Amino acid sequence: MIHASVQELKSHLQPGLRLLGLDVGTKTIGMAISDGALIVAAGIDTIRRTKFTKDAVALGEIIGERNVGGIVIGLPVSMDGTEGPACQSVRQFGTNLDEKLDLHIAFWDERLSTSAVERFLIDEADMSRKRRSEVVDKMAATYILQGALDVLGG
Repeated sequence: MIHASVQELKSHLQPGLRLLGLDVGTKTIGMAISDGALIVAAGIDTIRRTKFTKDAVALGEIIGERNVGGIVIGLPVSMDGTEGPACQSVRQFGTNLDEKLDLHIAFWDERLSTSAVERFLIDEADMSRKRRSEVVDKMAATYILQGALDVLGG
């Protein structure tokens, strides 16, 4: 079921279940997982996208292994607040995922998440371009999920 907000998603979540955060791109899906208390997000992996059915199977395996009860998907809203083609694509991905996996899903405004992560990796972590490309997606997913968790207040 797709919910209007992360607060609504949380109200349907059974205690102890975790949230999975997704940064859905055209080539990859970055993933992060919350703790059971819904306080802290941690990056876990990046899936190289192929076909939706294969992506859904990979996500389904992670959901089963990690005790996930809901998904927060980053929504790439434009700086002026409008939703362009990228948002439509991510919303469709969420709708398809909902039909396939039947989980609680909410979208989260991810404006500048990848930019913030890239800036951090360059300025603070002093990472090479190659190393950044390996971690940026799961770190963006962590940034997205942590933002949602902070609003939920643990």
